[in-house]
Amino acid sequence: MKADPMSSTEPDQSEAPKPASRDFFIGAHRMTAPSLACGLYIVATPIGNLGDMTVRGLEVLAAADLVACEDTRVTSTLMQRFGLKTPLTAYHEHNAQKVRPRLMAALEAGRAVALVSDAGTPLVSDPGYRLVREVVEAGHKVFPVPGASAPLAALVASGLPSDTFCFAGFLPQKGGPRSARLEELSRIPATLIFFESPHRIAASLADMASVFGGEREAAVAREITKRFETFERGTLEELARHFAEGPARGEFVVVIAPPPERPEADAGDADALLAEALKTMKAAGAAKHVAQLTGLDRKDLYARALEMKAK
Repeated sequence: MKADPMSSTEPDQSEAPKPASRDFFIGAHRMTAPSLACGLYIVATPIGNLGDMTVRGLEVLAAADLVACEDTRVTSTLMQRFGLKTPLTAYHEHNAQKVRPRLMAALEAGRAVALVSDAGTPLVSDPGYRLVREVVEAGHKVFPVPGASAPLAALVASGLPSDTFCFAGFLPQKGGPRSARLEELSRIPATLIFFESPHRIAASLADMASVFGGEREAAVAREITKRFETFERGTLEELARHFAEGPARGEFVVVIAPPPERPEADAGDADALLAEALKTMKAAGAAKHVAQLTGLDRKDLYARALEMKAK
């Protein structure tokens, strides 16, 4: 997830000396982490419930020489919960150019650096991949430390097909680019997963229903693993109508079923369907309607509809 710009008063503990102890606590139990090899450790953190933190993740955060995080204030809450004392430094899209060389220097010095996001698995919908690419190109090791992931949590609880899926992150904020992006994704034969904000969820669902077809199955997960976790399931038309009824709160993941399998339509079939649709619709509407019926490219159908109207 993307971080907001950090304030000038945000604490940065990157220059603090690394404590000799590698201890951490799970409840009342003190544990000591094994030492780490030099490298970059990509550590997943909970997306809401701190009890979802893995033991291996805690061991890495305890034994690392430095933890790079989106917001030190957020990660400090996790660190305090488990008695972790490793120094923190802020690393996010707004300071990456300045901080990345310092992280690379730590690796060159033989240190172990952990990378975390505010919630979930780093690099999923955030710019951390640039750091990973530079680390790989410099010949250092990268160690994934798996754990919580909002897209996967939403997928497995959605009740929708999970054998093939596509995570598409956040959609464009404005309606035109958003619809264009949905058009690009509409024919992918996979379950689609999106992140969405509370003030755009209603508009996005309405656009999804318009582009994908209102009958397509979907699920909307809110506040996953948190106190007010909810799942709304139904067709896109039903969900768009539900979320249009009032303001929404929380963080959302939208999961949409794959497009229905349709027999391939030939040019004659498409022309017949277009001709019928053009009796009551404009070219754009007819093309959209026939695209949903046949799975053919909407732009190609629109061009053909214009040709038919010009005759």
